[in-house]
Amino acid sequence: MANLRFYTNSPLAINTTVQLSENAAAHATRALRLSVGDSAIIFNGDGFDYECTLTSVKKNVVTATITATKAINNESPLNITLLQGISSGDRMDITIQKAVELGVKLIQPINSQRSVVKLTHDRAEKRVEHWQNVAISACEQSGRAFVPKVLPPLSLASWCSQNPQSESTRILLNPVGATRLADIPKPATAVELLIGPEGGLSHDEIELATAQQFQSIILGPRILRTETAALTAISVMQSLWGDF
Repeated sequence: MANLRFYTNSPLAINTTVQLSENAAAHATRALRLSVGDSAIIFNGDGFDYECTLTSVKKNVVTATITATKAINNESPLNITLLQGISSGDRMDITIQKAVELGVKLIQPINSQRSVVKLTHDRAEKRVEHWQNVAISACEQSGRAFVPKVLPPLSLASWCSQNPQSESTRILLNPVGATRLADIPKPATAVELLIGPEGGLSHDEIELATAQQFQSIILGPRILRTETAALTAISVMQSLWGDF
């Protein structure tokens, strides 16, 4: 059986006992049918995996004792922030899940003018919590020991006002762009990747992004869905400049 990894937000140290979260306990008992004495990995986002042995397994309560720790060095050399226009259905979940697997460091949902989903304050909080859990699950699966943060949604204008022009390489997927990713020099610092929602970014948003030093790029002659565009761009960047 492959290594079993569970996330906790508790402090972790060798020879201490930790209780798994309710969701992790349910997965361990119902789906994986683990029992006392089985081994697993626990992580809390500090860059380490903590090997542990299950010491108590009940219906909704599982505890484990940590026996060893190991630094995990599988983070991408690229510091990518994904500015993702909020999409509907399961598209946003898929984008976040796969972006985390591909090595993105930070995710900023963007309330785009053409986003189908419009989130009120209460709904936004619940969605961010859900999206953060999607990111955590992707880390559990992919072996990442740092958990990318999913930030509260912002409009593009608000994000730009909070993040004035910087030394980051800013990239905008724009079907009418004339530059390929392969023609851009390897970024010296961070990358900020802006992707529109289903209907794409509006003309005003593209103009705003361009004024904020986002350079338009294309990913071939075909128009990609929003979730395809984000994951393709990240994969190409990892192939050109990262660890693929």
